Amino acid sequence: MTFDHIAKAKRAMLDLSEVQMNAVLGSLADAIEENKEQLLSANAQDLANMDESNPMYDRLKLTAERLDGIASDMRSVATLSSPVGEVLEEKTMDNGLHLKKVRVPLGTVGVIYEARPNVTFDVFALCFKSGNVCVLKGGSDAEHSNIAIVSLIHEVLCKHNVSEDILTLLPSHRSSVGTLLQAHEHIDVVIPRGSKGLIDYVREHAVVPVIETGAGVVHTYIDESADIEKAKNIIINAKTRRVSVCNALDTLLLHESLTDALPELVGELAEHSVAIYADQSSFSALEATYPAELLHHATEEHFGIEFLGYSMSIKVVPNVQSAIDHIAEYSSKHSEAVIAEDKNVIKTFFHQVDAAAVYANTSTAFTDGAQFGLGAEIGISTQKLHARGPMGLRELTSYKWIVEGNGQIRP
Repeated sequence: MTFDHIAKAKRAMLDLSEVQMNAVLGSLADAIEENKEQLLSANAQDLANMDESNPMYDRLKLTAERLDGIASDMRSVATLSSPVGEVLEEKTMDNGLHLKKVRVPLGTVGVIYEARPNVTFDVFALCFKSGNVCVLKGGSDAEHSNIAIVSLIHEVLCKHNVSEDILTLLPSHRSSVGTLLQAHEHIDVVIPRGSKGLIDYVREHAVVPVIETGAGVVHTYIDESADIEKAKNIIINAKTRRVSVCNALDTLLLHESLTDALPELVGELAEHSVAIYADQSSFSALEATYPAELLHHATEEHFGIEFLGYSMSIKVVPNVQSAIDHIAEYSSKHSEAVIAEDKNVIKTFFHQVDAAAVYANTSTAFTDGAQFGLGAEIGISTQKLHARGPMGLRELTSYKWIVEGNGQIRP
């Protein structure tokens, strides 16, 4: 496997105007809507090879509605201004040199991901609009889906006389991962999306620079000052809206004064068959009302885990500081929330909690590129270098200095 075609494709990307980019994205959105049957048929082949009880099944699944949403996101990206060429800083030095700090594409972006075929569309759209070439390594679970998606994208690119080489789909077998991680002469950055195991493997074996989009171990703390009705609705949404995504609620932290309100706060979760792993205080509070087959005693292993299914843990804490301490110990630094009416509690939570997205009085389900006005996302970066949180167009750029002179030489 070689990447010799990439250098030429990278240069070709620099010649595309924003008008051309928008036309391609608009055509691709139309093509998605016109080829739903073909895409869903390919996806069905992948789904047939996965047990429906697998937490990854929902991530793998495409539906007509989800394809409509992807097409809508594609059009949203087209409406966004390309960040490439944006002047970040400009100044003239005492010696007459004129300096400009200008946004430029990262270059070639490699993305490794598991059973999420929607990522193929998202990555292409964002890389394309930000002037980047992309090399994708999808999981074998989504092989048929990804091949169909990339084939459709290539068809649209050809119609617009744009090189297919700006998007490469690597074979789904594992050896492709090692090849990509070692291709430092061709790949500018690798972004892994998936399980903690995948992300750890990429970090440990990559020669290419890595931007981590970490697993989401997500907490919500309900303070004694919380509005109970507001808290209940937020818990239901954060846990059950879509359980397989990285911003879904994993651990509920509850102020000890609200223990008696716990049946009201989480009672509706039983309608969704959510299994609860409760510490002793919360177990006692729920024992009489929550279905016995869904209520379990929590052990240490139920904290600091990304459930990716209809399960969550609950821990009772004495105050906001204890909640923050628990989050500091178990968080993956993805998304954390506090539900409180006390402004000082919120201020303390915002100040002390270290995460890419920190919320007050709303659901962590909003950690998403489209919801943040980015059109779509490459992933949610949980690190602090270069990018943090949902990665959109600007996060796919770097910068360079443009220096103009008139014969100056340095003394």
